[in-house]
Amino acid sequence: MLTLLNLLSAVALLVWGTHIVRTGILRVYGANLRRLISRSVERKPLAFITGMGVTALVQSSNATALLATSFVAQGLMALAPALTVMLGADVGTALMARVLTLDLSWLSPLLIFFGVVLFLSRKQTRIGQLGRVAIGLGLIILALQLIVAAATPMTEAKGVQVLFSSLTGDVLLDALTGALFAMVSYSSLAAVLLTSTLAASKVISLKVALCLVVGANLGSGILAMISAGAQNAAGRRVALGSLLFKLGGCLLVLPLVEPLAAGLEHWPISQQELVIAFHVLYNLVRCTLCMPLTTPMARFCNRLMPDRALADNVARPRHLDPAALDTPSIALANAVRETLRMGDMVEQMLNNLLQVIHGGDPLLGKEIRRQDDDVDALYTAIKLYLARMPREDLGERDSRRWAEIIELAINLEQSGDLVEHMLSTVQDKKTARSRSFSSTGLEEITTLHAQLVANLRLALSVFLNGDVESAKRLRRAKQRFRLQERRFAHAHVDRLHHQVVQSIETSSLHLDLISDMKRLNSLFCSIAYAVLDNPDAPAAIGDEQHLDDDLTEARLEDG
Repeated sequence: MLTLLNLLSAVALLVWGTHIVRTGILRVYGANLRRLISRSVERKPLAFITGMGVTALVQSSNATALLATSFVAQGLMALAPALTVMLGADVGTALMARVLTLDLSWLSPLLIFFGVVLFLSRKQTRIGQLGRVAIGLGLIILALQLIVAAATPMTEAKGVQVLFSSLTGDVLLDALTGALFAMVSYSSLAAVLLTSTLAASKVISLKVALCLVVGANLGSGILAMISAGAQNAAGRRVALGSLLFKLGGCLLVLPLVEPLAAGLEHWPISQQELVIAFHVLYNLVRCTLCMPLTTPMARFCNRLMPDRALADNVARPRHLDPAALDTPSIALANAVRETLRMGDMVEQMLNNLLQVIHGGDPLLGKEIRRQDDDVDALYTAIKLYLARMPREDLGERDSRRWAEIIELAINLEQSGDLVEHMLSTVQDKKTARSRSFSSTGLEEITTLHAQLVANLRLALSVFLNGDVESAKRLRRAKQRFRLQERRFAHAHVDRLHHQVVQSIETSSLHLDLISDMKRLNSLFCSIAYAVLDNPDAPAAIGDEQHLDDDLTEARLEDG
């Protein structure tokens, strides 16, 4: 039992080391890798080589699969080139299995030692993340040694020999067992290396080992299909096409396993080397033959898994790519794009509200409420997306950007609720009672609305660019809006003094609207202070002392 536990822990260490390498590489070079994949779609050989190279870097074909499926899901890549990238990824992972079986025992302690020193001393820098990659590589090499050490005593146990002796009959059963190995260990690489170790110890025959290798490749395709379950139909088609290619290769090669094993046994190399060599050659031949078939396979997958209309009309996030979470800079950029989309929806709500105030189409009320549901849905998606990011690995600059995004998303969500509340107030106090504003009062509300929309647009620009001068201009616009709102409130009271009937009838509504607009303006303009408080922003230090000057300037501009 202890020996089995040692073997399982060694396999788990291998999977963990692979995960560390993948996340480290994606955090340092994730943007470049995604750009490389997106630009390699024009020619199949280039896409094939790209998939192979990216997989060799991140030590996982599943990581490459996530990148490819996310590109297709977002409409940034066609299905056929993505399938070509996946074929290259299969060859890449096979080549890495060959490299990792070399005698690299001397390299493992060096990589772990220097990796830990770099990671702990400079954790938030690129050098620190490369140290993380070195740790992962060292753990992978160490795990392979532990797998061999743990499997050796197991091969001498009679019970284990009896168990594996049951795999000498049916090639289909052996292949399914290999697929199960890959799924349990969450790595076809671990399954192939364990198979090569068992074959070297004569616990299983070469024929069984070859069947297990073919099955392990099939298991990696099933894993990719499961991982793509959260994607839309376009993303899942990538995993489906890759799985069908692997299934076709499995069905074609299994009848030939027995003569292949008989021929390979006479080669003057060890059983372990034979298993690894077969793994590389099998994937290379299969993927080369499948490359011309990517376009027909893409058409078949489109027919097999067509796009389906959404069950409801609530807005869905367009830019929150889960595959980018391992690359904070890209994930934050995705969240920024989705937050700007929220801002556009709030602006549409404000424009529709003004039409309702002017007595426009009453159906616009339903549209405003639907848009508020969309804003709420996007806010929830952004919030959950940012919560999934590993904040402990964010640098100081990314941490500030993370906080800016979540703060603006919260403010926009509250703004949407406030606009919906203003709509209810207008419908209850004006539309339902057939009342109307005075011409002067309506002009004042329209003027405040125009200034409010302008401040929202400026706020989104400040959020996107982080420009200090624009942030100062937004802060002055906030003060100018306050002065305007105060002057309009006094003017309204003056109309009440002169007994203007329309102003008397809509007095409560008029004051409520300009008060709510003041709250909206504060929510929009808060991003200015986040930019001005940024210590990296030029001329931001000590800028608070100029607030009185800004207020004076706003008064002068307002006349």
